[in-house]
Amino acid sequence: MEKYLDPKNDLIFKKLFGEHKHLCISLLNSLLKFEGDAQIDWIEYGGSELVPEIPALKDTIVDVRCKDRAGREFIVEMQMKWTYDFQQRVFFNASKLYVSQVERGEDIYLAKPVYSLNLINDIFDRDPKMQDEYYHHYKIVNIQHTEKQIEGLEFVFIELPKFQQQKPILTHEPFNLWLRFMTEINEKVKRIAPELYAQKEIDDAIHRLKKTSLTKKELELYYRVEDAIWAKKVLFKGSRQEGEEEGMTKGMAIGRAEGIAVGKWEIARNLKKMGIPIDQIIIATGFSQDEIKKLDHQQ
Repeated sequence: MEKYLDPKNDLIFKKLFGEHKHLCISLLNSLLKFEGDAQIDWIEYGGSELVPEIPALKDTIVDVRCKDRAGREFIVEMQMKWTYDFQQRVFFNASKLYVSQVERGEDIYLAKPVYSLNLINDIFDRDPKMQDEYYHHYKIVNIQHTEKQIEGLEFVFIELPKFQQQKPILTHEPFNLWLRFMTEINEKVKRIAPELYAQKEIDDAIHRLKKTSLTKKELELYYRVEDAIWAKKVLFKGSRQEGEEEGMTKGMAIGRAEGIAVGKWEIARNLKKMGIPIDQIIIATGFSQDEIKKLDHQQ
C-alpha cells in the first residue's frame, strides 16, 4: 500500500508550494478566490526561507511575487503555523513585508499590495456564532461604507478543522478540492477520494506526497518537524491548564504565572521520560540543556 505524507507538515508544505510554481498558482487562485483577469498567471519566489534545521523555531512562510492577467503585481505570503499570538504575528509579518519593498527615499507608490494567506490547522475563532465560519477575509475598509477600501493589506485565514467538520459536498470546485487535499491526506490515509485526482495540479501534488518522494535526510527532517509540533502543542495545552488551575487556587496573577512555570517543568520531565530528544524539549519549553539535565536530580 502506498504511504503518503501530511501536506500540513512544514517541510512538505514548502516543498510543494515553495518549489513548484504551477501548484502554488493553482492553490492561490483557488483559496484567494481570484477569478477572471484577477487570476494569477505568473509568480516569482521572494525571500522565502529554507526549512531550518530546527523548524519549530521559525514561522512557516512562503512568499511569492505575483502578476495577474490584467498585469497587476502584488505579493502573497503563506503561513501554516499557528500560535496563540498568531494574529499579531501575521499582521506584523505582512506589514513588514509591505514596508520592506521600498528603500529609504524611494517613492512609497512603488510598494505593491500584500495578501496574507493563512491555513490554520486549529480553531482560533471560538465564538459560537462563528462555529460554521472557517473562511475569514479581512480588508481595511470604511466602517460606514464597507465598499470603500484602502488597498495595501488583505488577510485570509482558513480554519482547516472547521472545514473538515462540515464534511463538504463532494464537488470538483478547486477551492473545495484543495482544502480537502490539505485536510484528508496524512500518514494514516488508506484511500484517497478519486475526485481529488480530478484536477491536474492536485493530482500532481498527491503524487509528490508519496513517502518515497523524500530522501532519507528529508524524511528524517519531516519526522523532526512532526515531533517539534507535537511537543509544542503539549506544552501550550499543559502549561495553560496548569497555569489556570494554580491561578484559580491562589486567586492572583502571580499564582497563574507560578502555575505555568510548574506546568512547564512537569511537561519537560514527562517529555524526557518519553524519550523525546533534548533538542526538541528545548524547543518546546525554552529551557537550557543544563536545566533539562537537572530534571533527573529533582523530586
